[in-house]
Parts: sequence; structure tokens; C-alpha cells
Amino acid sequence: SLNPSELEYIKQGGGLVLMGEDKNNTQQKKKTSFADIKQLLSSRMLLGIFIAQYCINCLTYFFLTWFPVYLVKERHMTILQAGFAAVAPALCGFIGGILGGLVSDRLIKMNHSVTFARKLPIILGLFLSTSIVICNYVESHTAIIFFMSLAFFGKGFGSLGWAVMSDVAPKEMIGLSGGLFNTFGNTAGIVIPIVIGYIISSTGSFNNALVFVGIHAVIALLCYLFMVGKIERFQLKTTTP
Repeated sequence: SLNPSELEYIKQGGGLVLMGEDKNNTQQKKKTSFADIKQLLSSRMLLGIFIAQYCINCLTYFFLTWFPVYLVKERHMTILQAGFAAVAPALCGFIGGILGGLVSDRLIKMNHSVTFARKLPIILGLFLSTSIVICNYVESHTAIIFFMSLAFFGKGFGSLGWAVMSDVAPKEMIGLSGGLFNTFGNTAGIVIPIVIGYIISSTGSFNNALVFVGIHAVIALLCYLFMVGKIERFQLKTTTP
């Protein structure tokens, strides 16, 4: 068991040490109301995180749905070639995801603020993700795979959304906050494949589709730069039933 000084140290670092311990606490027992949900959606910080997650997932769903088609239809690879080529971005995204988390944790151990430690990898990663647009200006298959891999590496490196949510979610509504975060993110899985398909159908090319994806990376970057602000736990205001 932890002694009081250890508990205090954890609390000073932002840890929630009493979740579920006091069953008689009225705040713990209060039912979630629409006013509480409205508070979450009215928070500039949380809304910025939610919008950014939607935009980040735009890249994910492009690679999951349209990337192989892009390689075959636009770059005239065989299906076998496209299958092998699609491995590289996925592998780079995997590596980027691990490195982004390691860098963020390392920055905190170096006594940087949580805001800096979370935002720096996210912003750098999203900046790298914009390199997907460069594919419109290169012809070789090697260059295409390189820039696609760089873009997905950046997406992985900057995918610290759940780490950020653990830092900001109000202690009374961690589950609901995470649910809203997932809702915004997974909405991209519905919208993005359809919109990209419409763009390709309308223009006859993937060029504008890649620009569309790159713009989403820029929007996510701008959300973290100018909308999210300081990363700190959101405090719910007391609402009357």
C-alpha cells in the first residue's frame, strides 16, 4: 500500500488516486446529464482534441481504404506489387507510433511540461504527414512509397490522442470523454472513404484526394497549435438537475 506522502506525490503529478474509493461521494453517484456533455463539447481544449482526432484518422482511413487502389489505378502497379508496397507505410506507422510515445515520455522525464511533451511529437508528426501531397509531384514508385511511408510514420509519431485524453479527461467522466473522442475519430471512417471516392470520381485523379488528406493533417496540426492550449485536466462545473 502507498503512504500519504506517496499518494500526495502522485496527485501532484496529475494522477487520480481516489477514483471509485469513496462510494458515498455525491459527485461519484451523480448521473450524467446533457448539461455535462454540453460542457465537454463546449470546452475549446477538448473540442480541439476531438477535431484533431477526426483529422488524424483521415490519414488512417485513407491508407486502410484507398491506398492500395491508388497504387493500382493511379500508379499502375500490379495487385501483387501493391500488396508488397503497402507493407512499408504500415511498418513505418508502427515504428512511428512507438517512437512518438517514447519521445513524449522522455520529454516528461526531462522535466518538460505535459503540454510540451505531448504537443511536440504530435506537431512534428502531423507536419511529416503533410508529405503525402508530395506524391502528386513525383513519378517513381520508390519515391511514392518513400513519401507515403514518411506520411504514415508521421501519423503514427503524432498519434498521442489517448495519452492526451488521459491527461485532460474530467475525473467524473473519463469514460464519456473517451467515448466522445472515439466518436469523433471513427466518424472519419464513415465520411472520409466516401468523400475521397467522390473526389476521385469527380476529378478522375487521386491528386485532389491527396491534397484533401494533407489538408486534414494541417487542420489537426493547427488544432494543437492554436485551439487546444495548455494540456490540463478539465474541471466540470457543478450542474443542477
